[in-house]
Amino acid sequence: MPELIRHLAHWPSGVPRTLDVADCSLFSHLEGSAARLPDKPATVFYGKPTTFREMHAAAVALAGYLQQRLGVRRGDRVLLLMQTCPQFYAAFYAVMRCDAVVVAINPMSTPDEIAYYADDSGARVLLATQDMADRAIPLLDNGTLDACVVGALSDFAGTPDASPWLEIPAIVQEPRRPMPHPRCHDLAAVLAAGLPCGPTLASGRDLAVIGYTSGTTGKPKGAMLTHRNFCYTLAHRAHWQCDREDEDELLVLPPSHLAGMRVMLQAGRIGRTLVMLARWDAKAAVELIHRLRIRSWPAVPTMLSDVMGAADAGEHDLSSLTRLYGGAAAMPEALARELQERLGLVFLESYGMTEFCGLSLSNPPQAARRQCAGVPVINCDVRVIDPITLEELGPNQPGEIVMHGPTLFAGYLNKPEATAETLVDIEGKRFLRSGDLGYHDENGYFYVTDRLKRMINSSGLKVWPAEIESALYGHPAVQEACVIAARDPHRGETVKAVIVLRSAARGTVSGDDLTAWARERMAAYKVPRLVEFVDALPRTATGKILWRVVQEEEDRREREGAVG
Repeated sequence: MPELIRHLAHWPSGVPRTLDVADCSLFSHLEGSAARLPDKPATVFYGKPTTFREMHAAAVALAGYLQQRLGVRRGDRVLLLMQTCPQFYAAFYAVMRCDAVVVAINPMSTPDEIAYYADDSGARVLLATQDMADRAIPLLDNGTLDACVVGALSDFAGTPDASPWLEIPAIVQEPRRPMPHPRCHDLAAVLAAGLPCGPTLASGRDLAVIGYTSGTTGKPKGAMLTHRNFCYTLAHRAHWQCDREDEDELLVLPPSHLAGMRVMLQAGRIGRTLVMLARWDAKAAVELIHRLRIRSWPAVPTMLSDVMGAADAGEHDLSSLTRLYGGAAAMPEALARELQERLGLVFLESYGMTEFCGLSLSNPPQAARRQCAGVPVINCDVRVIDPITLEELGPNQPGEIVMHGPTLFAGYLNKPEATAETLVDIEGKRFLRSGDLGYHDENGYFYVTDRLKRMINSSGLKVWPAEIESALYGHPAVQEACVIAARDPHRGETVKAVIVLRSAARGTVSGDDLTAWARERMAAYKVPRLVEFVDALPRTATGKILWRVVQEEEDRREREGAVG
């Protein structure tokens, strides 16, 4: 069956059907913006602007230090452990300037998770802010890491006097601490050293980022993404959304995630100002939109719902917003209607995966549909296949969504078998198997209806049950564990653990005990918020736990509860 073209009838006016990009490093984007707009703020962080000239200088100085003092070379992996902040921005581009590879870590990661990322990626250097650096100290002691560069959020933040209407978190106001380890290097001193960089040699084919994504086997896999992958997805967005440098954007999504990272890189590419919040704060977001007249905001539905609740129509004017977009979680119909009624805006939904550099489907801005993933973006071929026979399916026939295009990843780091399992050849082209079930209609719009793989979507953060189950089996009282999704009115879904306790532990271990134990061993968003104890779990004849049966029972009870 040929590539779908029905959606071209809804193609945005003026947007090319195909495009190509320069063979360059992502660092050239920041370099160009700094030359073109040196005095324009690249970021505004709690009232303090950092210009493109200053951001470029910080990235270059950090890159020089990484090369000359810490031995970072082309292709080396460098860990980034930070909240949403200007330091992440500078650190990312510094790694690019070294021709090295960013391994961005979720800021909620535990010490054990950080150790896994360091070991699997082979990274020897970590860049962190002081509120998180302590989690990496054991890796310096045991020799996993050679060095850690540590910065204070307050170095790039304004004072309370600069924005008296904005509550600044304690971690952002905290003064610079003494370095916690002999092999820690103070970021302020690093930047002040001003060491020069060597020549840059990276091309579009070189790796830029290793983005970790979990899976059904439990252990996170590192998706390898090139400079060219990012250049394509950024060029697409510039055309599709008519991106302009004068549209200040609010960034509250973590840049350690592909969604936030793409927003940051697009701002660096076109010279747009990013207004950043280190932590999600609905009241702060409302004040920033109102007072700074922010025009663009990428968000997940829970954030938008929070803002709608926090905004007082008589005191807060949100009319400067001209674009709301996102795609990590489904947009509820009621919230979509409220956004359109109160703000006159249609939430622009999209769909993507880390392995596809974050975007394969997006709604045309002039013909957006609610609760719809959109149409294939520029240069992307997206189809639906039967997940068993791999036969391609026609309109309104549900199957697995697969995608091909120039943003397709280079494979999983150190996992060739997992790479082979997630790819399929169709008409001589490599397609990525999404693991999501859906269909396309007669007009070429795609809808995601279910998932083929086990996955929990909590406020846009993906949680893979096998990873949580593997950890829970480490508790001495747990005999069996099955992790499923439970409905949550705020997050959409939350993590629930159905547990069979060892006979000796029954009556002595509570759900709160297990939750507290898990909180010490995994990122907060992965911790089971609900725990149910059962005498036995359903199994196949070969002894495999029937997780679908457990999930269906949970869904049935939730439906009956809703009806009641």
